[in-house]
Amino acid sequence: MPGFTLLRRSSSLAANPTTQGVSLRGIGSSGASRTLVLFDGVPLTDPFGGWVYWTRADAEELERVELSRGATTSVFGDRAMGGSIHLLSRPPRDRWSLGVEGGNKGTLMPSGSYSNLFRQTWGVTASMRAFSTDGYYIVPASIRNLVDTPAGVKFVAPQLKLDWIGASQRLAFKSDALVEERQNGTAAVQNSTSLGSVSANYSRPGVNLLAFHQRQEYRAAFSAIAADRRTERVTSRQSVPAEATGGAGYTDLRRGPWHLLGGADFLHVEGTSRDWLVPAGARIGGGSQFQRGVFAQGDVRWKSLSLYGGSRYHWTGTTGFYSPSGGFRFGRRWFALRGSAYRAFRAPTLNELYREFRAGNTVTLANANLRPEKLFGAEIGADITGERARLSVTFYRNDLSDLIANATLSATPALVTRERRNIGAALARGIEADFRYRWNSWFFDTSYLFADSRVATRERIPQIPRHQGNAQLAWMRGGTQIAGGVRASGLQFEDDRNAQPLPSFAVAHIALRQSVPGGIAFTLAVENAFDREFLSGFTPQPQIGAPRLWRLGVRYTSSP
Repeated sequence: MPGFTLLRRSSSLAANPTTQGVSLRGIGSSGASRTLVLFDGVPLTDPFGGWVYWTRADAEELERVELSRGATTSVFGDRAMGGSIHLLSRPPRDRWSLGVEGGNKGTLMPSGSYSNLFRQTWGVTASMRAFSTDGYYIVPASIRNLVDTPAGVKFVAPQLKLDWIGASQRLAFKSDALVEERQNGTAAVQNSTSLGSVSANYSRPGVNLLAFHQRQEYRAAFSAIAADRRTERVTSRQSVPAEATGGAGYTDLRRGPWHLLGGADFLHVEGTSRDWLVPAGARIGGGSQFQRGVFAQGDVRWKSLSLYGGSRYHWTGTTGFYSPSGGFRFGRRWFALRGSAYRAFRAPTLNELYREFRAGNTVTLANANLRPEKLFGAEIGADITGERARLSVTFYRNDLSDLIANATLSATPALVTRERRNIGAALARGIEADFRYRWNSWFFDTSYLFADSRVATRERIPQIPRHQGNAQLAWMRGGTQIAGGVRASGLQFEDDRNAQPLPSFAVAHIALRQSVPGGIAFTLAVENAFDREFLSGFTPQPQIGAPRLWRLGVRYTSSP
């Protein structure tokens, strides 16, 4: 989907987890995600840093993904300033599966799952996925030297879910863990994460209650690299333990054309960034953050017109913020017109307030005096739906204030120093277009995003291209699925001064899945099929994105 980007163009196979926050619609990311990611109702967005551990979610075990572009803070709170993504796992049923995938760069991923529903009342679902890869070099061959090693990841991610399903009630307990180790591209630099979470959800008609707790520790080493990349020196080692407790409750009421929903939620986070400097010294920063809010949302239908509105009051510490939203949809037969307006905000994370880090020879300082970001947005769009085709076009405008970014303080060939700062006002506006067409067994879809995102002094917001697009053609019949496509991205800038341009690029992908009798399916996937080299960032030396990556897999499933 155009507009969906991590902080940089790097693959999550090689990128540091602290750079894997999500941006939608060109409002950017400073590592902290401006889009909330939920997994079965529980935030997958890291409570300390705002980034996302994508390795926690197994695509084979997901039933569907729901995505909302545009601020949804009136319901979900400040982490949804740019939108929300909800990953939903399969419901319990009698099935089990085993699979393995392998590919180039020493890639291997075994996985398995078991699910059973006893007497239509008790359900248990367990899954396990492991992954390892030798990784790939993240600097061009022209500057590569003795310090450079492939960047990659190894992880193990188990999950367990228990369900009780009554006549009108449901209770679910879920636990998952992640143990992850990453090589960051040079011999002396690695990071690792250990994480565990538990959650419980109770629902009955009109009532839903949710509670969760998560504990984790992120560990990393940082180094200074010589200009010729022949030597490096460890500058510090870091440990960041953190924990979070949250909960939510809401009730909804439906009466004819009316639907009303209201509730409250809270999130309490504690974390500390501990740095041991080399050769001597220490640096400690951290604190706690308590957020809570009350919200209400309603919609009503009258003939071809639907109206909706939302309202939320949110506190971060003692600071309050009011976040309203409203919109309409008018549709008749093949045509629909829609529009909305909203006010949103995002409080700085503990990571932005207290954690300093280094990437290559670029140092980014924390700032305990950051103010919350604010956004006022509006959009209008139209949908045209036919028997075989659908076209959607949306125009949007987001006015931002107190935008948090990594501001450059000084830049030399040997060291770049940045600090997280409120860089002032910014404007993000653009056009989204999506077209889908289906004919017999053929499917074609293409999407385009124009995003003009600039600060008040006219510099482009870092890491946001003006043009993004993709196109995919697929053929599906019986047990065969074949798809191929292209993803393209325009020029963007690494830094707030727009002094480090990252040229445009396009990469192609191919995917094949063939199911055969007996519950067996074979897969083939190729990313960056033509092995295109493209820049993903500067540290200040240039960094490159993923090369051609292919994998083959086989999976047995006891039931469809």
